[in-house]
Amino acid sequence: MDIGYSSEDSHDGPEESKTEVIIPKDVITDVLTELDEPSTAFTVSTVKPLYEVPEETNRKFNPFQREAVDAVTFKLQKRSFNSQLNGSNRAKSKKQKSTSKGDIAMVEGPNRYKGSWGSSSDESEPYSYSEPEEINSKPDYEKTVQLTAKPLEDESSVIYSKEPFMHIPRGVGVDLTNEPGTRECFVPKKRIFQWEGHKRGTNKLQFFPNSGHLLLSGGNDSSVLLWDVYHNRSLLQGYYGHTKPVKDISFNNNGTQFVSCSYDKTVKLWDTETGKCSNKIKLASFPNVIKLNPNSDKQNELLIGLTDRKIQHYDLRSNEIIQTYDHHLGGINSITFVNENRNFMTSSDDKTVLVWDFQINAPIRFISDPHQHSMPQIALHPAGKFVAAQSMNNTIVVFGATNRYKRNNKKLFKGHNTAGYSIGLAFSPDGKILGSGDTYGNAYFWDWKTSRLVTKLKLDSKPLSCIDIHPQETSKVAIAGLSGKIHYLE
Repeated sequence: MDIGYSSEDSHDGPEESKTEVIIPKDVITDVLTELDEPSTAFTVSTVKPLYEVPEETNRKFNPFQREAVDAVTFKLQKRSFNSQLNGSNRAKSKKQKSTSKGDIAMVEGPNRYKGSWGSSSDESEPYSYSEPEEINSKPDYEKTVQLTAKPLEDESSVIYSKEPFMHIPRGVGVDLTNEPGTRECFVPKKRIFQWEGHKRGTNKLQFFPNSGHLLLSGGNDSSVLLWDVYHNRSLLQGYYGHTKPVKDISFNNNGTQFVSCSYDKTVKLWDTETGKCSNKIKLASFPNVIKLNPNSDKQNELLIGLTDRKIQHYDLRSNEIIQTYDHHLGGINSITFVNENRNFMTSSDDKTVLVWDFQINAPIRFISDPHQHSMPQIALHPAGKFVAAQSMNNTIVVFGATNRYKRNNKKLFKGHNTAGYSIGLAFSPDGKILGSGDTYGNAYFWDWKTSRLVTKLKLDSKPLSCIDIHPQETSKVAIAGLSGKIHYLE
């Protein structure tokens, strides 16, 4: 019996292109036994081509000509081919049919709607996260940061402390129920503590209103975290629900609720104690800044500064837009309430500062100058008569905050570097100290009256972009930035 290709099946090419391989009978016996064929010699001839090759081409090069191989090489190649074939069959057997897309009316459960991206029957869910466990009152900060990974669009919180944290603590060395600004303040001299903060950078810090016993932070890891300022200074609670970096946060007057805005184009209203998200607003553009109306009878009103040059005024009870303010020519950077909260001031990338009346889409003051730089951050002095604006030319300039809103050329704070970054600034509760970060990781503190630089502290190797000063303590400051670490100074 002949095994292989016979010479009759070969093509009509020239004789010199044919090559035959004869494998002896005694060498191929064991191979034929595996194939259940009788032992005999066989001939391998040239293969008949699938298409005709011109004769002149065959004279130069015949692609169908085979090389002679010995018996050992033949057996090795055969076994290698069988091994690859078996492996391919095993891989195919593991393939599972796709599951159904599910019921479009179901959003939860095994039969929920998965769409065209539904997983295979042997695959796990594409986003499966384990619920973070509660940790003790002395947590490993590196682990608490990692616990911020939550399912997308899962508006929830994780409580890291079993102790109630909303009540104002007693016996901490200072009466936290006093009116802020009743004690004289001083510049801090050293760092006394450091929170791990947010791994990818911290964008905003805010102490709990009036008492300051809690510190709220929002960062690039899409989370908002609540820290204990006294006792063991642990992580108390995390608020999860944003899917992109959190840009700004803002408490209401009594601290029971706060709002957060994110680059996922959403604004969320949170309950500070329970961690529940009670409201959500979907935006058409990216938010840069967010502020709740500080008037006690208008705490349901919200101002949002967007990158599309607009300020949107929302009513949180109905989620309806009350008014849109659109006279800026660049993205909105800051919103500051002035003139005893009767007006608000906005700064923009267009290097102008506008002052507005509520619900009127026409600015009452237009602050601009050919030599004026963009001012990404503005802070109101505790006395309410002035605002300090962080300018992109490495200075802090001052404007009036009532009536005329004129620039005060007698006050100019300099010595730090802010070019290229949105660096925050803050006043001490008594208004005597002005603090700011800079692009080189330094914290600067000036005397408000003389504009003299009092203290410079090297804290980090990356820019420090957000700062807040404790409302009750005389010299305690929280400052953070691109590294994510939150520095606590005294």
